[in-house]
Amino acid sequence: MNMTIHRSRARILVPLFLFSLSTAASAQVVNPADAQRQETPPVDPSQVPTTTVTAERVSEYREEDLIGPYRQPDWTAHRRFPTTRIYVRPPGTFEFEYWRRPTIPRHGPTEIQTQYEFEVGLPGRFQVDMYMVSNQEGNEGPSEFDEQKFEVRWAFADWGKIAGNPTLYVELANKDLEADVMEYKLLLGDELTPGWHWGTNLVFEHEMGGEFENVYEITGGLSKVLTDEKTSLGGELKAALVDTEEDRGDYEQELLVGPSFQYRPLRNIHLDLAALLGIGTDSPDAQAFFVLGYEF
Repeated sequence: MNMTIHRSRARILVPLFLFSLSTAASAQVVNPADAQRQETPPVDPSQVPTTTVTAERVSEYREEDLIGPYRQPDWTAHRRFPTTRIYVRPPGTFEFEYWRRPTIPRHGPTEIQTQYEFEVGLPGRFQVDMYMVSNQEGNEGPSEFDEQKFEVRWAFADWGKIAGNPTLYVELANKDLEADVMEYKLLLGDELTPGWHWGTNLVFEHEMGGEFENVYEITGGLSKVLTDEKTSLGGELKAALVDTEEDRGDYEQELLVGPSFQYRPLRNIHLDLAALLGIGTDSPDAQAFFVLGYEF
C-alpha cells in the first residue's frame, strides 16, 4: 500500500518539477541582442563627448604654450640660438638640422664647417644628438667628412621646477686626423617676460691628445618675439679662454658678439641666422651661423 502511495506521488511531482524547470528557463534565457537593445538607450550623436589634446596656454604667444610631459614652452622644442642650447626635446620627437658656419680669421683663408645633425628626444628628460661634420679651408680647399660627434643631454627636472632649467650636456668629437675632444656644458634658459627668451651655456672643452688644448667658454643669447611662431630677433655672444699644455694659464682671449634672427615658414621648419663680429686680437674677424631645421 505504501509503495502504491509513493508511486502516485511520483506521478504527480515529476511532471510538476519538469514544468517548473521549463518555466524558469524560458524566463531566464534572453536573446543577447535583445538585452543589449533594452539596456543601451539611443545616443544622440551631437551629445557624444570628444577629447582634444592641446597645449596649455600661459601667455598671449602660442610659442610659449606648455607642451609634452615636461610641460616645457613650445619654443624650446625649436632651436632658437645657434651658439646656445637650451633644455631637451620632448620625448618621441625628432629633428634634422643642416649647419653652415664660416669663420673669418685674422690671418689666412676662411674656414667653413658644414654639419648635419640628428636629434632624438627620449623619456626621462634625456636627448641624444648625432653629427657628421666636414671642415674646409678656403674655397679651393678639400671638403670631406672628417669629424663625427655624439652628444647626450639630461635635464635635472621638468620645466619651471628649478630656476634656469639646468641641463647637463656631454659631447664626444671624433676627428680623423686630430685628437678627440670631450665637451661638457651646463645649459640654462628661460623666459624673462612674455615674448622675451634667453639662454646661457657654461662650457669646458678638453682635447685628449696633441696639444691638450682646453677651452673655457660662456655663450649667451637673448631674443624677442616679433611675430608669434614666425619671427624672432635677438643677439648672441661667445667669450672663451683658450690654453694648451705647454702654456697653462696663459690664455688666448676670444670674444664674438652680434645679432641673430629666426624665421619659421612652417611650424616644423626653422631657419636661424647669426652674424658675430670678433673683438680683440685673439678673436677671429667674424663668424656666422646658418641653421636650417626640420622636425618630424
